[in-house]
Amino acid sequence: MPNPTKKKPKNAKIAGEETDSKLISIRMPAGMIQKLRGVAGKKGDMGYQQLIKSYIKQGLTEDSGQPAEIPGPAGAAPLSKSKSAKPSGKRANAAALADSEVIREDIRSIAAHLKPYYSFFSGKTFLITGAYGFLGRYMVHLLKYLNEEVLDKKVRALLLDNFVTGYEQRVISDRNLVFHRHNVINPFSTNEEVDYIIHAAGIASPAYYTKYPIETMDVGTVGTRHMLELAYKKNVSGFLFTSSSEVYGDPDPKHVPTNEEYYGNVSITGPRSCYDESKRFGETMCLAFWRTFNVPVKIVRPFNVYGPGIRPDDYRVLPNFIEHALRKEPLPIHGDGRNTRSFCYISDAIEAIFRVLFAKESGEYFNIGNPAPEISVRDLAYVVRDALPYKVDVVNIDPPHAVYASSDPKRRCPDISKLQKITGFKPKVSLEEGVRRTIRWFSEL
Repeated sequence: MPNPTKKKPKNAKIAGEETDSKLISIRMPAGMIQKLRGVAGKKGDMGYQQLIKSYIKQGLTEDSGQPAEIPGPAGAAPLSKSKSAKPSGKRANAAALADSEVIREDIRSIAAHLKPYYSFFSGKTFLITGAYGFLGRYMVHLLKYLNEEVLDKKVRALLLDNFVTGYEQRVISDRNLVFHRHNVINPFSTNEEVDYIIHAAGIASPAYYTKYPIETMDVGTVGTRHMLELAYKKNVSGFLFTSSSEVYGDPDPKHVPTNEEYYGNVSITGPRSCYDESKRFGETMCLAFWRTFNVPVKIVRPFNVYGPGIRPDDYRVLPNFIEHALRKEPLPIHGDGRNTRSFCYISDAIEAIFRVLFAKESGEYFNIGNPAPEISVRDLAYVVRDALPYKVDVVNIDPPHAVYASSDPKRRCPDISKLQKITGFKPKVSLEEGVRRTIRWFSEL
């Protein structure tokens, strides 16, 4: 029987939160391990989590004495971590859709920019694979927000994921957004009508697709076919395949910025080939279903999407830099750092993806990205460094894996003129703003 006189522990909320050992282990420098073990031994998981959160918070405030002020979306007032606005009234309901104020701001921004498309959501049923991956989770947050704040006729969605590389935490599932644990290499059946399918399942990080090469190929090929067959059976209004800029391989400099008509310079046997070739084959299959069965397919090729929600242990360049920065460790540049990229913030990418899905053109493929700036990896490290309230060093190291060595594309920058002409999309979040927002999200973990 509960004791009404017993005080609730001050940090009881932390004790009740879901945790993930992978997230925890990469947060701590080696010198902290024994201290963490000691605290965990005395206070259990509660103390362990409290120390981690305190350590990360200290990393952002220690040198300045104040939380770093990081802007909200364009046009919004800056918010510090300690003074984030708390939602009230109707907004309080929408607050439940995300575990981060940064993500909530992003979702509201995406919804505002997609206002002309509300009728495409209203009363429709979506099926999303990879629903709790980086891109998929933002899509689910958006649908939930629209249901709670915008639409009279609610969106329904079937949300598929098997968490091969995702975090099985805070799964969103309610009467309208229904989670199914499912691996798309197996057929999926449902008695529900389906209006739109977004096939976002995939293993995109080089660190993971080299670990799971067979699974990577299966989801891009077998999984894509199963979803296309379901789209044909359900006579959907739109099918969207999330391909990748990796289909271009290491493009000839004459084709940078790269448009959709470039055939690519891709190795079929290199360390990236399991991912690159499965995406290329997936695109071919999509277009075959469109030409043969008139399935209304659309293909998007995202270029270096980043932002809140990306796995901290993803090992791609931006989360890797931020991880080291929050530990006050030098930012590691693989090789000489001359390779260039252009980066697209997550809210811009999600807006563009839905604009493509609802476009009337089928059998088309679109670059998704922000072409400006095309920046070297070394200069990117300085952008991250300059976004911090304390100093960190930038160092060069030998590439830890073949995917980051000779096979790493030298340049990667999209030509998005086709996307702009057909959908009216324009990138809105600058690299500097996006990096600050991503750091702010990492500090919330």
